[in-house]
Amino acid sequence: MAWDEWEQLKAEAAASGSARMQLNHADPMGVGYDRLKSNKKAWTTAGEGVSGLQDDIGKALAKLDDGQSGLGDTSGCQSAAAQQELYDSWKEYAGKVKGRCGELAELLKRSGYDLAMSDADVKAELDKIKGKYHDTEAVGGQAKGR
Repeated sequence: MAWDEWEQLKAEAAASGSARMQLNHADPMGVGYDRLKSNKKAWTTAGEGVSGLQDDIGKALAKLDDGQSGLGDTSGCQSAAAQQELYDSWKEYAGKVKGRCGELAELLKRSGYDLAMSDADVKAELDKIKGKYHDTEAVGGQAKGR
């Protein structure tokens, strides 16, 4: 008797059409996997672009160093001391930007290499980079209370 009931349930299910699996948080019409496309070349190109920024910053740092050479002793000259302080500040800042670009470039290339990293893994790696390289507050160009 139970077997007959099972056969009847299967027949009713087949008559109503194929059942689709539905996740509670997903659209029942589909989650879009048919439209999801990822491309190794796109990830690699993005990584190479960021790597190019890193190279350009390295060249700019070298020019900054060349321009700074010959300044000599800054004691006794306020403008030279101020210029040295500014140089040190920008050299440190640009060095950090260069480092951040390098780490981001590697993450992008690695993410696209085998497309095996989950979104959560990529976000975790981005958060590590963000935590390591804190951005400075923006200054200037703000209308203070106007």
